[in-house]
Amino acid sequence: MLVHNVFFKLHDSSPASVESMTAACHKYLKDHPGVVFFAAGPLAAELARPVNDRNFDVALSVVFTDKAAHDAYQTAPLHLEFIAEKKPAWDVVRIFDSYSN
Repeated sequence: MLVHNVFFKLHDSSPASVESMTAACHKYLKDHPGVVFFAAGPLAAELARPVNDRNFDVALSVVFTDKAAHDAYQTAPLHLEFIAEKKPAWDVVRIFDSYSN
């Protein structure tokens, strides 16, 4: 499996902007072929240990069956529509891809 984790830092971190980004993740990114697991949501503000990286507003985690499913997702029309709609809201995007058994 391929695990695709994306962390969005928004220009506007207001609750409304965070909710809008989270809703867009669910609308555009949830139901792609090869998705085994999907989650998107806001930073857990109450978890503030020294080891917690808190430099994001919305986290997205998508687990794909394999790299081929991930690669197809990258050029899927809904994924591209998500990017076109929401990219102006992003200040920083960090992506961490890894393999899992």
